[in-house]
Amino acid sequence: MSTTEIFLLAMLLIFTAPYLVWRFFKTEYFAPLVVVQIIMGIVLGPGVMGALFPDYHKFVFNPDVTKTLNGVAQWGVMLFVMLAGVELDLKKVWQYRRESATTAGLSLGVPLVFGCAAAVLLMNYQGWMGAKAANWQFMLGTGMACAVTALPVLVLLLEKLDILRQPMGQRIMRYASLDDVAIWGVLALIMLDWERVGRQAGFLVAFTLLTFAFRKLMARLNAEDRWYVALIWLIACAFGADWAGLHFMVGAFLAGVVMDAEWFGIENLDRLFNSVLLVLMPVFFLSTGLRTKWDMGGYSVFFVAGLLLVASVGGKLAGAHIAGKMLNWKSGEASIIGWLLQSKGLIEIVFANILLDKQIITNETFTALLLMAAGSTMLTIPIVHPKLNRAQNRGLVGQASS
Repeated sequence: MSTTEIFLLAMLLIFTAPYLVWRFFKTEYFAPLVVVQIIMGIVLGPGVMGALFPDYHKFVFNPDVTKTLNGVAQWGVMLFVMLAGVELDLKKVWQYRRESATTAGLSLGVPLVFGCAAAVLLMNYQGWMGAKAANWQFMLGTGMACAVTALPVLVLLLEKLDILRQPMGQRIMRYASLDDVAIWGVLALIMLDWERVGRQAGFLVAFTLLTFAFRKLMARLNAEDRWYVALIWLIACAFGADWAGLHFMVGAFLAGVVMDAEWFGIENLDRLFNSVLLVLMPVFFLSTGLRTKWDMGGYSVFFVAGLLLVASVGGKLAGAHIAGKMLNWKSGEASIIGWLLQSKGLIEIVFANILLDKQIITNETFTALLLMAAGSTMLTIPIVHPKLNRAQNRGLVGQASS
């Protein structure tokens, strides 16, 4: 069979398997299609299908096919994250800067501390810290993995709950986006690549200067030209961020943040958003799962996964409740925000993959983080949905917090 034919077989699996599981088992309430796609990516990866049917797995997901899938996935997630950035209202970020900074800081800092404490406990046992990790790298890396919020998955969950454009949804987007930028900065620190730290500073300076010129240009262009220029801007920002070590998804998000939704029209953005969700994002979710290296490492992995899940969920909820007390949120807000921010998804998996590649964590720790990411994402909708219904009945969701 040709590479094209094998690629089409892989695409058939990617789109068919999650859909059939989602429809046949009616998982919508506890596992929306996006969560099923994440899990099926793991199942179709080398740890499950690769172990059960190694020859077939190597045939379908050979290096040429995997590279092609990764290319499609990267383009899809760039568009998706850019649109998430466009959805973010910077005027609201500045208007509510005290709330945004306080909540983002606490929702990142508290689970980071909890995760670091779990890492200190793991350091007392062999097999969890990577061969090339210093103690502080393992501790900070594990802690940050517990603090991650999966921005692309969060957007999907907010869209699923129909609150993406409501005030609460916009607030949660502000918190998560500020945390995501901080996460990649901390990752650069963990890597101790001082050359890239300099590149990051250079990229941020260049991005700031070019943003003024870009915005002036976009204001003068007609609607048709704006789409093409926006895509050029997206690619340039993603390239610059990745070259600087900030990851191309950070650049894609920054590219979208400095765009105004009014330039394109809300209806047009909605159509593009839904098209990206339908056509491209399934490839991203499953291709990332295909890159995971899953070694179970015994029953202790499940215990550690549970420990990290408690650290992650407990830390996010604690941080949100502390922020709620400080900012005088209404009753119930902190719980909803904390549960939504704790969803991990594939951003945590990507983060963990980098730690594994750099031998800061072992395969066993990676597996525990993988299980934690899947578990935290599956918990979100069943817990948040009834809380959100009660809040909407009280008129809480429709109110912006000051």
